[in-house]
Amino acid sequence: MPAGAGPDSGVGSDSGVALASARGRWVLACAVLASGMALLDGTVVNVALPTLGRDLHTSLSSLQWVVNAYMLTLSALLLLGGALGDRVGRRRTLVVGVVWFAAASALCGVAQDAGMLIAARALQGIGGALLTPGSLALVRASYRPEDQARAVGAWSGLGGVAGAVGPFLGGWLIDGPGWRWIFLINVPLAALVLVAVRHVPESRDETAAQQRFDVPGACLAALFLAGISFSLIGASGDTSASGVVLPGLLGLAAGAAFLVVEHRRRHPMLPLELFRSRLFTAANVMTLCLYSAIGGILFMLPVQLQTTLGYDALQAGTATLPITILMLLLSASAGDLARRLGPRLPLVAGPLVAAAGVLLLLRVRPGAAYVTEVLPAVVVLGLGMSLFVAPLTATVLASVDAGRAGLASGVNNTAARIAQLLVVAGLPLAVGLSGTAYADPGALDSAFGKAAWGCAGLFVLAAAAAALFVRPRPADWHGDHGNAPQCKTCLGVESPPLEPGGRAGE
Repeated sequence: MPAGAGPDSGVGSDSGVALASARGRWVLACAVLASGMALLDGTVVNVALPTLGRDLHTSLSSLQWVVNAYMLTLSALLLLGGALGDRVGRRRTLVVGVVWFAAASALCGVAQDAGMLIAARALQGIGGALLTPGSLALVRASYRPEDQARAVGAWSGLGGVAGAVGPFLGGWLIDGPGWRWIFLINVPLAALVLVAVRHVPESRDETAAQQRFDVPGACLAALFLAGISFSLIGASGDTSASGVVLPGLLGLAAGAAFLVVEHRRRHPMLPLELFRSRLFTAANVMTLCLYSAIGGILFMLPVQLQTTLGYDALQAGTATLPITILMLLLSASAGDLARRLGPRLPLVAGPLVAAAGVLLLLRVRPGAAYVTEVLPAVVVLGLGMSLFVAPLTATVLASVDAGRAGLASGVNNTAARIAQLLVVAGLPLAVGLSGTAYADPGALDSAFGKAAWGCAGLFVLAAAAAALFVRPRPADWHGDHGNAPQCKTCLGVESPPLEPGGRAGE
């Protein structure tokens, strides 16, 4: 029985919290506010990059690390954070994650230079790894079975509203009180979460206590990502050859050691046998391509709008709002379409439509009008993303047995974040952008055009992988096709949703 169950608590005698009860509403508020903190952070930091560069007098490589320091620790520790919640308690882990995230956000807000901001962002990613999987896991573990689908739907819908508000709020904060407030606002949000969490029952997976945390795996994963990121970012800056080669070699060695450790461990963070499923492997390759393309274009576009077209932060933040709105409105329908027709059609058509949207962004040049050049491009990009995000997650979930759905979802979510980390590290190098060239409209415009072609190519590669490896009725879906899991969560801009199993580290 969940902690705190009783006749007037809104918790059933043996099944969980009722969504319609007062306690059920508190649980939902806690989960939405917690996930909203991380969502807001991911929405606005890219928009703030030009302002950060001016105020901190820093280079592009430092701005890349402002993004990637957070993504590195988040990606490396996300699965471990989910496993920690299963073992010591999801409510307790969420509280630690929220407090940690808020404290790191406060450090970001008072940072005096780029180095301090980057270090604080790395700490913020640790908090994010504790709270990101915990938010949805708390929803799924707290409610009684008959209310879980509606609770997840409410969590998703309200999170979509938060995602839509983020660009307005973030842009207003950057242009008004200042960029520091995009981080400092997390402190009062965290206080609200701590008020709500008092009404949330504790839950844990009793079988998880028998498993050891895969700390070596998490450390090796972090070393791999850090080494590759240092090498790629350093290669586009003024770093010496040894400063590029040595981190790269260290990262590759850590990656090889990670695979060996995960193969030998009894309870690995990443069970390699998952990849025996051709569909699971193909879906994660598609995820790497798709979220590299998304991460690359959404890293470059706000800078292009502000530096080349003269937008302020609010205008740049809201320029991509149609993507969030379309995903909010259409994601569930795309999931239903994949359920009826199979995932192959939306997983081929969606990336191709998204590629067309990215190529339309080639018209976003100096003097381009929002209504005739920017808006059509982001609408087409949003339509494409709406088509593939939910079917991609559903395909991942259906490629493994139901008992490992949470783990498969966590792996897929982590793959998406790693893709965005690596593309932010490598894209400026690929398009010849370095130093302070991001503040030069001419140099940035040229680099943006090359980036658009590259991101469109990644979308096309994902579509080709879907056409080759995803069958209309996949033979390796576990269970009957008509009962295959479907994803109705719309928040896939940063990464695929964590569902339906709930436990990223299961």
